[in-house]
Amino acid sequence: MTNVAIVYHSGYGHTQALAEAVATGARAVAGTVVSLVPVAEAEARGAELDAADAIVFGSPTYMGGVSADFAKFKDWTSSRWMEGKWRNKLAAGFTVSASWNGDKHNTLYQLLTLAVQHGMVWVGLGLPPGNNHSKGSSADLNRVGASIGAMAQANADQGVEGIGASDFKTFEALGRRVAEATQRWHEEPLAVAA
Repeated sequence: MTNVAIVYHSGYGHTQALAEAVATGARAVAGTVVSLVPVAEAEARGAELDAADAIVFGSPTYMGGVSADFAKFKDWTSSRWMEGKWRNKLAAGFTVSASWNGDKHNTLYQLLTLAVQHGMVWVGLGLPPGNNHSKGSSADLNRVGASIGAMAQANADQGVEGIGASDFKTFEALGRRVAEATQRWHEEPLAVAA
């Protein structure tokens, strides 16, 4: 069995719904146990995060970066960094904003930087960009065209119903990819110098 933790902040419900899609994708891989951890519970559930084989980070993009609540969690992780608790775990990330661009790449780079500072190994989305040619459509997987993580667009004046169905499928694909990579990562444990 491998354990995948999805730690996220959601201000308006969009990021939580997408975190649940990542969880659905990860759970579809036999032998994977998934935990959803809102950042408000992360400190109390620290041992659960420490025991995870992979951690997927999720934050909405507010003003071109992670939310303040996620940034607070990020700062809390320094105690894990000092002890090397997350070293050699797999990591991935996702974000959502109202705008098509919304500077979401900056948020993913913040999540990537957090992971590599912890000595984690990053897993990208692994899907080609969708909706980028004359025969493409908003129903394509990866319609936002991300590569380092999953991105979604959600209309600012709508709830979860404002997220495209293809975004949910894209986030499920991220969850499956992380779960499959985690199992491969653990098939032949590497000898790692401390």
